[in-house]
Amino acid sequence: MPRFTTSHIRALLLAVALVAALAALPSPTPAQDFPPDVVRGKAVYQRHCLSCHGAGGWGDGPDAAALRVPPANFHRFKSFLKSDEELLRTIEHGIVFSPMHSWQGQLSETERQDALAYIRLLVQQGR
Repeated sequence: MPRFTTSHIRALLLAVALVAALAALPSPTPAQDFPPDVVRGKAVYQRHCLSCHGAGGWGDGPDAAALRVPPANFHRFKSFLKSDEELLRTIEHGIVFSPMHSWQGQLSETERQDALAYIRLLVQQGR
């Protein structure tokens, strides 16, 4: 049976204290550790999304009629049920075989989250 010396016990206690201290640290924060800004989101939406999705998010933008696959109408129940993570993934990576292309590399994560916040506000206001 191994014998534990005082130095072994101190090292073990130190290791336990270190693990406890690390566990108490806050988890890594996402890139945007502050609430999304709907004013900035509106500007992003107007610059990059309005032409297809329309001013009110109804999928009736000026370019929508020319698209083979209609843009999302954010007021439809199907869109409303999507989580923020699903919508952000769509904004980031686009949708295969549709005009919705990837915005990753063109919009920062903050801009994508701000645009999503504005889209959610449009839907809540019913505009």
